[in-house]
This record gives sequence, C-alpha cells and structure tokens, in this order.
Amino acid sequence: MGKVYSVPASGFQLVKSGLYNYWGRPEPASLDYPDGPGVIEPIVRAVHVTPLFAAPPDNGNVEVLRVVKSDLKIGPNGSSHRTDKYALMTQPNNPNLVVRRGQDFALEISFNRPFLQEKDGISLIFSVGDGKPSLSHGTMVIVPLEGTPRNSGSPNEWHAYVVDVSGSKATIQVKTSSKCPVGKWKVAIDSKLKSSQSTAVSYKLPTPIYVLFNPWNSADEVFLESEDARQEYILEDSGLIWAGSHTRLRPLPWVYSQFEADILECSFKLLSKGLKPSIRGDAIKTIRILSALVNSNDDEGVLTGNWSGDYTGGVSPTEWSGSAKILRQYSMTQKPVQFGQCWVFAGVLTTICRAIGIPCRPVTNFSSAHDTQSSLTIDHFIDENGKKVEDLDSDSIWNFHVWCEVWMKREDLGNEIYGGWQAVDATPQELSDGIFRLGPASVEACRRGEVKQGYDVDFLFSEVNADEVTWKYSGPSQPLKLLGRNVESVGRHISTKAIGTFAREDITLNYKYPEKSSKEREAMFAALKQNESSYSRYYLNEEFNDLRFDFKLLDDITIGSAFRVQLQIKNVSPTKQFDVKGFIRVDSQLYTGKRKDLVVKKDIQRKILPRTVDEVTFEVTYEQYSKALTPEGAFNAACLVSVVQTNFEYFAQDDFRVRKPDIKITFPRGTDPQVGKQIEVTTLLQNPLPVPLTKCCFFVEAPSLTEPIKIQLTKSIQPGEVAAGKFHLVPKLAGQKTITAKLSSPELQDVDGFLVLNVHGN
Repeated sequence: MGKVYSVPASGFQLVKSGLYNYWGRPEPASLDYPDGPGVIEPIVRAVHVTPLFAAPPDNGNVEVLRVVKSDLKIGPNGSSHRTDKYALMTQPNNPNLVVRRGQDFALEISFNRPFLQEKDGISLIFSVGDGKPSLSHGTMVIVPLEGTPRNSGSPNEWHAYVVDVSGSKATIQVKTSSKCPVGKWKVAIDSKLKSSQSTAVSYKLPTPIYVLFNPWNSADEVFLESEDARQEYILEDSGLIWAGSHTRLRPLPWVYSQFEADILECSFKLLSKGLKPSIRGDAIKTIRILSALVNSNDDEGVLTGNWSGDYTGGVSPTEWSGSAKILRQYSMTQKPVQFGQCWVFAGVLTTICRAIGIPCRPVTNFSSAHDTQSSLTIDHFIDENGKKVEDLDSDSIWNFHVWCEVWMKREDLGNEIYGGWQAVDATPQELSDGIFRLGPASVEACRRGEVKQGYDVDFLFSEVNADEVTWKYSGPSQPLKLLGRNVESVGRHISTKAIGTFAREDITLNYKYPEKSSKEREAMFAALKQNESSYSRYYLNEEFNDLRFDFKLLDDITIGSAFRVQLQIKNVSPTKQFDVKGFIRVDSQLYTGKRKDLVVKKDIQRKILPRTVDEVTFEVTYEQYSKALTPEGAFNAACLVSVVQTNFEYFAQDDFRVRKPDIKITFPRGTDPQVGKQIEVTTLLQNPLPVPLTKCCFFVEAPSLTEPIKIQLTKSIQPGEVAAGKFHLVPKLAGQKTITAKLSSPELQDVDGFLVLNVHGN
C-alpha cells in the first residue's frame, strides 16, 4: 500500500502536464499560481497536491482508489521490446522491466475496487534513479492516465491510456518519449478522486524500469531500418574482431555478453559517472562521453592501456576474450582494469552500446596511421643504418587498429548525409577537446575529405587515407632526402564481421574512394586545404630507371618455422653495370608499428651486370626470432640499398605476422545441444613449436551457456603433441551460441578458437 501525503494549500506546488492538470482533469484556460506558472520541484518525493481551483463536490460515497499490486507483464513486454534476453528480465526474484524508448509497454494494475474512469484520476510519475529528479530537465515526468489512445501527437511526448478494465484490474499502455533519457527510472502510481480535494494515494512499483535507446523506433535518433542489421548490431552477443596485418588478416572471437547478469547495470552506472541524467537522451553526447569513459586516462574509466609488453600486476590484453569479466571487475572495484589494447577497448565499448540500445560494431583498419602532427601525412625519418630517428619519428602506422562504429542521425551537422555509421574510438591516442577520446566522426564526411565536421574527422581521415612519406635524415645540418612517397599504403582492408555469419565484410569504400582514383585524390587535396598544413612534404628524388628493385616475403610463415625475405635487383641496361650496397634487417614489432628488438641484420654488396637479375635471399630461423617474439607475432622487414654510381637510394619495408594455430572446439558426434541438457566439450591445440609448451591453461567463455571456465593442464605439451581440455556445460537459452577459447602459455600467446552451435529448446 502506498503512502498518503496531505499538503496545505499555502505551501503546495503545482504541476501542469499538457492539456491535463495533475489529476488528469482538463486544465482551465488561465490560472494564477502563487509561485508563478509552470513546474516547480516537489517538496516531498512524489508529493501529490490539490488543485487551486474549486473541485466539484463528490456526491457519491466512493473511497479513494488504491493500488494493491502491479504486474510488469515481463513476458509480453520483453518479446515486443526485444529485451527478453536481459538477465534483469529473467531473474527469478523481482525481475526488472527493460523497455526501449518511444514504444508502448503494458502494465496490469490491481486496485482495491473497480476502476471508474469518470471518477478516478490516476497519474504515473517517472523519476530518474540517479541524480535529482527535475520536471524542468525532463528527469521527472508526470503522465496522466487517459481513457483512450491519442490519434496524433508528438513522438517526444509521454502517454498512458487504459486498454482494458476487468473487475478490480486495469491494463494500461505506457509510451515513453522517443528522446527521454536512457537509464533506470523509478515509477509511482498516484490515484485520487477527481471530484474531491481529499488526500491522494501513492503506490511505488517495487522495482525500477530500465529504458534503452530504440533502433526499432523511427523517431529515435539511433533508428536502424534493416531488421537483419538490428539483429546483428544490437542482439548478437558474440562476434569477431579482426586483427593481424594487411598480409595476414586474423579473426579474434569476442564475447560481448550484453544480456548477462550485471552488464546493463554496469553500463548505466558507468554512464551516470560521466553524464548528467538530463543529457542521457542525446545519443551523440552519450557516445562521445562513453568513448572517454572506457579508457582510464582522464576519468578513472574502465580500462588502462598498456603497449609496453610488461603486464605485471594485470592481465595481458591478448588473454581477454570477452567484456563481462572486465565490466564486472570495474563495477565492483571502481578502479581501472589492467590492461587493454585497441581491440579490448572496442570490444568493451561494443558491449556497452549494444546493452543500452545503440547499434554498434567493431571495425578494424589495417596499416592504420597515427598522425601526431595533424598534417594528414605520415612522415618517417631513417638514418644511414635504416633505423628510425626516434626524435623525429613521432608518426606511426599500426599493423592494425580497432575502433567502433555506431549508427545514428547527425542532425547537429545540419545535413542528413552525415548520418549513418559514425566512428568512435575509446583507445587513448590523441586528445579531443582536452580528453582522450574520438568521435562520433561521420564516416561519410571522412570519405568526402570534409575533415572539419565534428567530431575528430581529421584524425579519422589520417588513419585511413594519409600519404606515407619516407625521408633520409643525415644530420641537423644536412637537407632531408625524399626516399619515397606512398599514397596507398595506409588504410587497407577495413573490416568488420558480416551480418548473420562469422565472416569478414570489407567496408574500405565506406571510408574512402578507390585508391589513386580522381575522387580519392580530390578528397585528399580538399582535406589538405581545410587542414591548412604548412608542413613541407615533397622533395624530388632524381629519376633512375636502369635498376629495378623488388623486396618481398617469400613464405607463408607459421610460428615455429623459418621464413625468408628476398631482394630482387634487375638491371635493364644493355651496357652499364652497377654496384649496389646496403642491408636487410628484420625487427620484431608491436602492432602499433613500433619496433621492439632487432632479430637479425644482413649486409648487401653486389655488382649487377648488364641485363641480369640478382637475388639476395635472407632466412630467419625460429631460434633467431623466438627471443624477440611479441605476443602478436609481428615483424618488420626493411631494406635500404644505394647505387654507388648514381647515389640513388631504394628503401622498402613490410609488416607481417607469423601464423598461429587455432584451437579446435568439439563435442561428441551425434550430440544435439538442447536447453537443460549437459554436453561435454573438448578444446584441442597442437604444439607448433620446436620447444615444449609449459604452464598451459585454456580459458573458455560461452554466453548463455555457462560461466567462464579455466582449464589448467597438468603437464607440458611436447613439440607436435596435442593439448586437450574437457569441460561440461548446460545450455540455458535456445538459439545460435558461440563458444570461445584461449590458450595461455609462456611460450605461445594470443592463440584462440571458436565454435558456433545451435541450441534447441525443450
């Protein structure tokens, strides 16, 4: 039973709501209020007041209607709002209602007597669960119960109406505004006799209601028309994030777990940390603050980035396979989780966005530029030994970089063409308005080279389409010498998971026109003009055509095996011979493009006779590269040679990564996965190295199937031997489910696998 509040006429505060006053009765044409017209905060939470104007006498002997209990209609609402997978909706005790904004949901209310439309005034009072509810800021809303649905009205209005009355029960439909703040809302139901100035009765719903963005609602700024796309970018709870290098694209399985226990609460708790409730109805501001809150650089956010290779005191980024553990740990400790790199930041941001209703997908850009000088060029400086001049070389090209795309309108940019996919990056790279974040940046604006459109389109443009320039630095008193300019090396194979299948979709042409096309060059020049960069980029290298060079990787490289690089030199002159000298070097490399350790260096000195082809082949063994191996298994091979007779210099480099084995996940042949039926699952991995694998451990995640599992192996795995782990799971929900597994071993890192299986209902 709710509480009754009585407020003296001299001290009450009045609320107006559309064409109805607080109790659902038509408002007089004009009223004078003691504290001025409009809305003032209630003195007491959910205070219910008496109108100033005289109410008609109640000639009937009817008691005030009282709410006895409420039914949130979890099943029907969950189905119609596509929220039935949330753990909050399925928990056995006190389930919470999760709905999407701008869409009707049903409530069944039981009263102490039959509801009489002509006598009973009922209002629903919604107030945000955090912060101070405010009528003027839209974080407290009073919705009078009407007898019939409205035939017209703004999609941004709240509305409640009676659907059915059966004895002492009434079924009502409630529609939130299409722009209301997302988050946790408390709800009270107030009742009063329309004809009486007596006190009112308030009933509070026992649990709050969670309101999400709604991509199914055409009036919502995150509306996404395609149902297949909504299924993928909102409802899919696992997927693939692409990694590796542009020569070896590798899918990483990632478990988003947006429906799992605590994840929605974690997401809203994080959002409330950085954004006032009144602003949380704005998807653009919401996503911009989330891109800052997922990293810890400015605001003690979710994840601490670490690219050092030393992960003491935390977890190596390559060991994460899902978002749930990260978000739960952060929510529990309110301290940044250690450690993350770009794909981890993107995986966590995808989880949060999908949880709160924003369509989101991780996107990988191979050969991704990091332009520190905002020049729209990536400038490399090398010395006579082919080593980078660190003091000058602040720009870099990452083997790959992962960010997210979110789908939304961009009415703030004044043109609907900028709506659709927006890039947003939580990896702390550069400051945006003084905070480490990026976006939302219109992908279409990037493609057109319109780098001044908010937010951070210039940085995004550089990531996918900067010109790469290499200079030879001979000292502070010597001029720079241009060794080469590459206009198509940056931004390759921009990739995301395809809709409805565990395959790759190439979306490069969303970000830029075809390389070297007239439109692509026009976009580059337009961007440079807007950027107004005065950085000098072009030094002419003298023309030299008699010698042709080709530097390449020969082998399909598997970890544990040797690989070869080769420089081919072709002399096309019929009479001249040339002397060539220089070197080839191989360095281990982080995926950020930063070289880690020198593996081996080979000097070159050759005489190239007329009309001949000479080849310099260079083999690197596992014994040579194993000590310098990074978790990503990435390397950089570079070649710098000069022609003695002409002083022409040739420089080339390539990034690559060694292939690692996949973990195989199997279950007994003939097994039909069913809800509630236990199945045995096996993880298998063959050791590809010429040395034993020690301290092996499998980590397994399977949303809606089981809690995360750790399988510790008791013995070392010899070369060529198969490591096997077994576990049992009992599926909780039907449908397509994904099992992911990772292996941890000091000798072999960043190894994973996944299995997609269909779970049948009972």
